[in-house]
Amino acid sequence: MEVFKYEKAIGFMENAKKTAMVSAFLVVASLVLLFTKGLNYGIDFAGGTIIQVKYEGIAPIEKVRTIVAKDAKYAGATVTKFGGDNELVIRTKQASKSVSGGAKVEVQKMLKDTGTFEIRRVDLVGPAVGEELKTKGLLSMLFSIIGILIYLSFRFEWRFAVASIVALVHDVTIAMGMLALFQVDINLPILAAILTILGYSLNDTVIVFDRIREGIRTIKSPNMSEVIDESVTHTLSRTTLTSLTTFFVVLTLFVFGGEIIHGFSFTLLVGVVVGTYSSIFVASPILMWLNFSVAEFREKEAAAAKRQKEREKQRAQFEQGTI
Repeated sequence: MEVFKYEKAIGFMENAKKTAMVSAFLVVASLVLLFTKGLNYGIDFAGGTIIQVKYEGIAPIEKVRTIVAKDAKYAGATVTKFGGDNELVIRTKQASKSVSGGAKVEVQKMLKDTGTFEIRRVDLVGPAVGEELKTKGLLSMLFSIIGILIYLSFRFEWRFAVASIVALVHDVTIAMGMLALFQVDINLPILAAILTILGYSLNDTVIVFDRIREGIRTIKSPNMSEVIDESVTHTLSRTTLTSLTTFFVVLTLFVFGGEIIHGFSFTLLVGVVVGTYSSIFVASPILMWLNFSVAEFREKEAAAAKRQKEREKQRAQFEQGTI
C-alpha cells in the first residue's frame, strides 16, 4: 500500500547535518540527565517490599496513601491500583525483615480502619538480589548489542553494522534519558521495554538497509546520498504504516492500561518514535559518512557474479564429461 505518491526522491540526506545536530543534542541532554538526576531504580533493582491488598468494596486509595505517608517506615512508598478498583499495591524500598510476619502484620494494623480487606501477596526483594538483577539486565543489553553487531557484519558489511549500532545506542540513550527526566521506576518490565526497543529499531534499520543495498544494485546513480534518498523514499510508506500502527497500539496501552504497565508503555512510546527517526536520520547518514563506495560495491558484486558464473560453467562441463 502506497501512502506517499512521489515523482522524485525526497532529499533526506540534504538535511543530514541538521538532523545529526538534533540527535547529538538529544543524546547529550539524555546523558546529562542520567548523570545528574539519575535513574529511579524500582524494587526489582534497588530492593524493597511489594504488598498487594484486596478490599471487599472499592479500595480507598487516597486514604491508604495518606496513612502510609504518615508512617516513617514506609517513607517514599507508592500506592497504586492493581487490576480492578478493589485492589491496590503498596511498594516500598524498605525491605521487611520477615515477609510473612513483618510487612503483613504491619500493613494489617496500619490499614485496619480503611475497610475490610485481605493481604493477598507480600514479596520481598533484597538489595543483593536487586543488584544481581541490575547487573544481569545490563549484561543482557550488552550481549544483545554485540550479537546484533556480529549478525549485521555477516548480513551486510562492517559499515552497515557500525551505523546500526550507533543508531541503537542513540535510541536506548534517549529512551533512558526520558526515564530519568520523568523519574519512572526502573523495573523488569522497563528492561523488557528497552530490549524491545533494540529489536524494533534493528528491524526498522535492517529493512531500510536492505532497500539501500538493493538500490545500490539497481539505481544508476554512483552517488551514495542519491541512492539513500531514493531507497528511503521507497520504504517511506511501509515505515509510516508500521510505525503508526505500533504507536497507536502502545498509546492505547499507555492511556488505558493502568499504572501497572504505565512505565513499560511509556518507554515503548519513546522507543517507537526515536527508533523510526533513527533508521532514516541516524543510521543512513552514518553509512554515507563512513565513505561507503557504490562503485566499489558494484565491482565486488560483478566479480562475485563472474566467479559464480565460472563455477556453474565448470560444473556443467564436469557433468557433461568434458573436463
